[in-house]
Amino acid sequence: MSENNSLQIALEPLFQKLPLTHAMPSLSGSHPVHTSLIEELLQFPLLQQRPELAAGLWLYADNLERCHDLCQNLPDSTGAWWHGIMHRREPDYPNAHYWMRRAERAVAPELLRLNPHQLIDQVSLAAPADTQGLLALQRQEWAVLFEYYVRGAGSSISIV
Repeated sequence: MSENNSLQIALEPLFQKLPLTHAMPSLSGSHPVHTSLIEELLQFPLLQQRPELAAGLWLYADNLERCHDLCQNLPDSTGAWWHGIMHRREPDYPNAHYWMRRAERAVAPELLRLNPHQLIDQVSLAAPADTQGLLALQRQEWAVLFEYYVRGAGSSISIV
C-alpha cells in the first residue's frame, strides 16, 4: 500500500466521525472533540514525522491548546499559518495578524489567495448572522492548508 493510500485510510475515521462541514464549529473558542482518536492517529509514522500535520489535526478537532503547543515550536514560518488561525480563534486578532504576516513570507501562492488578514478582520467584526459564511471560509482555509502540508510530505489526500 502506498503512503498516499495509507494516510488517506488512517485519516478516514476522523473524517467520517467529524466531516469538514462540522469541524471547527465556531469562529472562536475551543471545544475539543475526538481527542482520543487524534492521539491514535498521531501514532501513524507520517504524522509522527510531520508536526505541522499534527497541529492541523488538533485544530480540526477544535483543540486550540494542543494546536498551539505544536505550532509555536515549528521552525520559521512552517507553523505560522496554523498559529495565526489558532490566535484568530482564541480570539487574539492582533496576534493572528502577526503570525499571518510571518506565514506570508514562505507560503505557497494558492494559500495567499485566501486573504487571511481579511478573514481575521471579518471574524473580528462578525455579527451572528455572518457566522455560516465565515465558518465555511474557515473550513476552506483549513482544507487548503492541510492539503498543502500533506503535499509537502510527499503525499496526497482527499478531504471530504
